Amino acid sequence: MEIVAYLVNALLYAALAVYFWRTRWIAASPNTIQTAISPAAEHYAVLVPLALHALLLGRSLFAPDGLHLGLANALSAILWLTVLIYWVGNFFHRLDGLQALVLPLAAAAVLLPAVMPSPRALPNTDLTAFKVHLLIALLAYSLFTIASLHVLLMALLERRLHDGALTKILQKLPPLLTMEALLFRIIWAGFILLTLTLGSGVIFSEELFGKAAAFSHKTVFGVTSWFIFAALLMGRHVYGWRGRIAVRWTLAGFLTLVLAYIGTRFVVEVILGR
Repeated sequence: MEIVAYLVNALLYAALAVYFWRTRWIAASPNTIQTAISPAAEHYAVLVPLALHALLLGRSLFAPDGLHLGLANALSAILWLTVLIYWVGNFFHRLDGLQALVLPLAAAAVLLPAVMPSPRALPNTDLTAFKVHLLIALLAYSLFTIASLHVLLMALLERRLHDGALTKILQKLPPLLTMEALLFRIIWAGFILLTLTLGSGVIFSEELFGKAAAFSHKTVFGVTSWFIFAALLMGRHVYGWRGRIAVRWTLAGFLTLVLAYIGTRFVVEVILGR
């Protein structure tokens, strides 16, 4: 019966994604069906799959033998935090178009622990340093996921503006310059958390992993991602980088960060089967 709960959760996310796509991204026309659902009801409707996702994720992550944070659970946790952060942030910044981008990813991620369960618990998960390190890392991943979706939203909006196919609802979004300023706030927050993640990993490596920080693929990709985002923020401050440059650097940094942990776990768990 547990697989049914995962399927229901994915379908709820998918149904909301289709709804937001139809009401936000399909160009307005005389035949467009206008929804009678209020913005508040739309906003709180996301809480239903989000709460179910939290319940399923908790059952999958926490077991009597410790914390099971394999590839599937890590992706599921990152997308759950992404939806949660976006949901809370939507109280302060109305960015309706992002639901159609983030909810399909959450629908796919919620199914992963059901099809790829983590076989064993991670060591040292009872240590406070590990819990803090893990929380900061997941939050950093989630913020950079939002930043990447945000730049895609900006690119799509800019294209719709040039094509003259902007719906009435999308016209209510903040101007592109305002969205760009919000993007760099998100990147700054993610960059600070990424710095803390790398720093805590080095400082507490002996306590967390039983050995000094090693020069590995994960370390290389993590540090490379840090330098990419540092260069982007410096370029923004010194040269006023924006538009397509911001899109390219943000996506490059995010993809490098994905390779740091998610890519490493994919190779270890899926390809090598360890």
